[in-house]
This record gives sequence, structure tokens and C-alpha cells, in this order.
Amino acid sequence: MTLDVGVLGYRFMGNAHANAMARLPMFFPDAPAIDRSVLVGRDESALEEAADRFGFDSIATDWRAVVDEVDVFYNLGPNHVHAEPSIAALEAGTPVFCEKPLAPTLETAEEMADAAANAGEDVPAGCAFNYRFVPAIQYAKRLLEAGDLGEIRHVRGRYLQDWLVDPEAPWSWRNDAELAGSGALGDLGAHTVDLLRFLVGDDDLAGEIDRVSGHLRTFVDDRPVPGEDDTRPVTVDDAYSAQVEFENGAMGSLEASRFATGHKNDHTIEIHGSEGSLRFSLERLNELELVRDGNRGYETILVTDADDPYIDHWWPPGHVLGWEHTFVHENYEFLSAVAEGTEFEPSFADGLAAQRVLAAIEESDERGEWITLE
Repeated sequence: MTLDVGVLGYRFMGNAHANAMARLPMFFPDAPAIDRSVLVGRDESALEEAADRFGFDSIATDWRAVVDEVDVFYNLGPNHVHAEPSIAALEAGTPVFCEKPLAPTLETAEEMADAAANAGEDVPAGCAFNYRFVPAIQYAKRLLEAGDLGEIRHVRGRYLQDWLVDPEAPWSWRNDAELAGSGALGDLGAHTVDLLRFLVGDDDLAGEIDRVSGHLRTFVDDRPVPGEDDTRPVTVDDAYSAQVEFENGAMGSLEASRFATGHKNDHTIEIHGSEGSLRFSLERLNELELVRDGNRGYETILVTDADDPYIDHWWPPGHVLGWEHTFVHENYEFLSAVAEGTEFEPSFADGLAAQRVLAAIEESDERGEWITLE
């Protein structure tokens, strides 16, 4: 069986996923066969050019004509177009893979998660938290599940970028609350919250995030509009920080910024337990720093051996992988779930769980007090 795939969006994420789909048959021969059937967007000429580069058979300017005609629907558009096409596809019984954050608002994310639940377990609905599929993160997950770090006491997650440091950097939809929902909080913080839930969210580790105290800040209030002699207001946060408490008593801190000068794409996770600690940075994504067995300091493990997660599909030991490989792993897992009619994680329920934390951080900033999650 060949799965006909429809994709909404042809820029950053469309490019990343098209590349992953093209790599699948070369490196994951047991992956389901797919046909990059239709690419969806608004600009017909840009669509035609992108479809030719990405290897899609056709284009469409209306997602409504696509969602019930394909076997799988990828929603890689801006945040404000996540809900309607995804819900329509799920109501048609079409599996959906949607970019993160799941929606601009918690209410809309709840509607999307309800649609996924109503579609049934044999209609996977995946949320695009690709960092779960970094081999070093999968390796860290194995260590944590085996109890190698002992009782979890401290958890830290930060995601730092600097692409908006220049106040003359142009305005985009990511700077608008109506289109994006939030700024660094949703764009970057969603990844951090999901990764921490994935790593330590089990009841015998730290459990879920129980309460939060958050702070948001916007540094530049207006930005120039590309091609116009005008500016538009920035209505989202440029940075956030939060203190969090986990169900099992572990302490945590979260942070993200688009104004961290010198940091290009630094997503760092630290976990400290009673018997060991680990540290990971996306800017060194083939490495995991680890303390255990009474070591006096961190050792650096190069996660490129054949028995490390996903590595047997790629190169000889020591030949490192890159950011784009996370999308290959993610697509492999999602499309396999579609072909087999099984659940996929991270799901829309996981996307909603992350959104609840983000909403609580925002509420905490507005009210100036700790917020307990329901």
C-alpha cells in the first residue's frame, strides 16, 4: 500500500519534511511507501516552484479539496491555520500531523485534541515535537527509565536564539498574537515543555508539571514591515522565564529568548538526580554529557554507535547526524503508525498538555502569582 500524502505549507517546515520524506526509502527501507501527492498553499506560482523542488505530483490552493482525498495530511502552516484544516481532516478520518504549538490558544488546542480523540485510535494525530527523535535524547530517555539517575530533583530547560536582537529585523506573523498566539513562549517553550514531559513526565520520575510562576517580556515594541515604509506592533513576548514544580516534588526552571546574543539554536536540557545528572544541547546534538556511578564530573558520550537509537540506519560510528535527521526519524515513526493504524506520540493530547503549561505561564505573568495546573 502506498500512502498519498498532502502537505499544507511549503516554506521552512515544508522544506524540512519534504527532505525527510525523500530520505526515508534510502535509509529506512521498512518505512511505508508514500506518494508526495499534493502541496497546498495560497500562492499558485510559488506552490508550483516548491512542488517541483520537493517532488510533489500536484498543487492545490484550497485545503478543503485535499483533506478527505489523501491518506495523510500534514499541517505545516502558521499557528493560526492549524485548527480548521486539522479538525476537518480528522473528521474525514484522515490522519494528521500538525506543527507545534498545537494552536494559538488553549481553547483551540482543546478543540483539536477533542477532534483527535473522536477520530479514534486508528487515526493517528501527531504533534511536531521533533526533538524527541534526537538519538541522544532517546538515549537519555533509556537511562532515565532504567533509574540510572535515581530520584529526580532538579530539571532545567532553556531555548536561546538571537535572530531578533536587531530592532530593525523585519516584522513577521511570529510577532503577532492573533497569528502566533505567543512569541518565544509558544515557539520555543513548547519544545522545552514537551521534551521535559517526555524525559521525566512518568509518575516514577518527576511526573507532570504541577504549578508554575512565569514572567514574559517584549523588548522591541514595533518592527518594520518588509516592502513598506511602516512598522507594525509586536504583540507577543520576545522572552520568557518560569519556575516550575513537578508532581513528585522536583524543582525546575524554564527559559527561552529570541534576544540571547550569540546563541543561534541552543536548546539545553539539564536533569539532576540523586545518583547522577545529564546535560544536552541541541547545538551539540550528537553528544550527551553524563555523570553517574560516582564519577567526579561529566563525561561526554558521543551517541553515534550502531546500537544507539536510530543510528543503525545511518553511518559508521563517529559519523555525526544533523538537525534534519530528526525529521527523518519523526516521519518514519508517524507514517509507520499511519500504515499500521496505531497511536503515535507525541500526539495531539501531548500538544494539549504542553499548551496547558504555556497558558499557565502566561496567566501567571498576568496575575503575578503561582498558577496550579488543573
